[in-house]
Amino acid sequence: MVEGLKIRKGVEEDQKYLIKWLQDPDILCWFPMYNLLEIEDAAKIWVSYAKLGALLAAEINGETCGIANFYLQPFKKMKHHALLAIVVEKEHRGKGIGTKLMDELLVLGKEKLGIEIAHLEVYDGNPAKALYEKLGFTQYGYQKHFIKDHGKYIGKYYMQKKL
Repeated sequence: MVEGLKIRKGVEEDQKYLIKWLQDPDILCWFPMYNLLEIEDAAKIWVSYAKLGALLAAEINGETCGIANFYLQPFKKMKHHALLAIVVEKEHRGKGIGTKLMDELLVLGKEKLGIEIAHLEVYDGNPAKALYEKLGFTQYGYQKHFIKDHGKYIGKYYMQKKL
């Protein structure tokens, strides 16, 4: 594990990190946003879940390096499951930060938010799929032509884990 790593509750001010990271083409390629306007809109929605206690951030020596959240369901019949999203700053990948962030998010989901099933979506070719499998997520669906980027279709895996 990375020395100095801390997982904390996310705050709305974390939006600036998401915007910065998602503007990197190597990160943006794994998300559906296309331009800065779409990135800013998505980041605003993402961090809005801080108000509900469903956003976590990773810090190394006080510097934010990753963010993960649950998109909580507003309807009672659907509150038992939630979509999650995660991003770790490119320079900090492969160090166990994503694993720690996911572990703590899943505990938060089960113990504090009442989530029974966590699910996520991951594009074909995304190396993060191996992390999700390592954490016990299993595939329950695949959409062959989910996005079209620069004339190329990219598929999306749907994965879930019972908490």
